[in-house]
Amino acid sequence: MHDRLGNKVRLLHIIDAINEIETYIENTDLDAFVKNSMMFNATLRQLEIIGEASNRLTEDLLQKNSDIPWARIIRLRNLVIHEYFGIDDFTIWNVIKINLPALKTKIEQLVLELD
Repeated sequence: MHDRLGNKVRLLHIIDAINEIETYIENTDLDAFVKNSMMFNATLRQLEIIGEASNRLTEDLLQKNSDIPWARIIRLRNLVIHEYFGIDDFTIWNVIKINLPALKTKIEQLVLELD
């Protein structure tokens, strides 16, 4: 799916959303994260943005960068939006602590390649 904003803008949205999450969880642990509903829900919103931006990238970019788990990213967005009552706190924590740093590095590299 392609839209008027283009790949570079969408990739920058992903980086911005990851940066927001990093700010939210700075100096916190899983227990504090789960207990702070504002932090948790703000993080979920940023994960939605990451998934939506990923979903709007061109098929060409997705295929050329198949090492990035685009389908999983988009599925997480769908889960957060449509199955919000079934979200596992520990899974979300692992996504933001383990998966997002690597994703950010890959997306930053993609942006540099598009320049």
